[in-house]
Amino acid sequence: MIKSVLTIAGSDCSGGAGIQADIKTIAMHGQYAMSVITALTAQNTTGVQGVLDVPQDFVSQQLNCVMTDIRPDAVKIGMVSSPSIVEAIADGLTAHGAGNIVLDPVMVSTSGSRLISPEAVDALRRRLLPMATVITPNLPEAEVLSGLTIRSREEMVRAARRIAGDIPGGVLIKGGHCLGDASDLLYWQGEALFIEGPRIDNPNTHGTGCTLSSAIACNLAAGYALPDSVRRAKDYLTDALRAGLNLGKGPGPLWHNYALAGARQAP
Repeated sequence: MIKSVLTIAGSDCSGGAGIQADIKTIAMHGQYAMSVITALTAQNTTGVQGVLDVPQDFVSQQLNCVMTDIRPDAVKIGMVSSPSIVEAIADGLTAHGAGNIVLDPVMVSTSGSRLISPEAVDALRRRLLPMATVITPNLPEAEVLSGLTIRSREEMVRAARRIAGDIPGGVLIKGGHCLGDASDLLYWQGEALFIEGPRIDNPNTHGTGCTLSSAIACNLAAGYALPDSVRRAKDYLTDALRAGLNLGKGPGPLWHNYALAGARQAP
């Protein structure tokens, strides 16, 4: 039977990130994609121009419709910009006993810009982080969650250990390229494991975080253990970056369709 994955995230009208990137990634893994949309965004590769949150009640209604009909084998959570939406998601997933939850805590951009309110961050800490099988913060987000500065591998481990002390699941600190390489750190069951990978000379990063977290969810749905799921997802994304599928050129960087370009890594 085909596996199914639910993505709970915001919509990216340019198709490179958010719900659109998630659905492409899930489809290329040969799985059935479902979605609960938390926000509509006006964005492209150059940045986000506007955000319109979906009302809390409608987020709950979408989630209940999915969970009572086509129960997902894994869940990926992305953009949740308000405390009320966090509460709606946490309540719905708890009520239906969802598992294999991958939380991409979209809080801070790689340039350091805060993307959600402090109140929403607090709600994430209280409600969603403890539910996750794994969380996938980038370096700035890991700094927010740990309260530590990260400038080295040793500091990545220290931050991951502190974050993991408050949650039962794994912590994948991504964005190792900011430290001069392409290594990510998985802290799981008290052990720190660096997931190594070649650094790809590609300046286009729009949607990579969404694609990686979705690919991890797909591999968890397929029955792989967390370390294997992370490795396979990283290989998938690396192949996509290496393929460099150029779809167009606008005022921003060339947009690469990571989900489709990485199709070779699908199970």
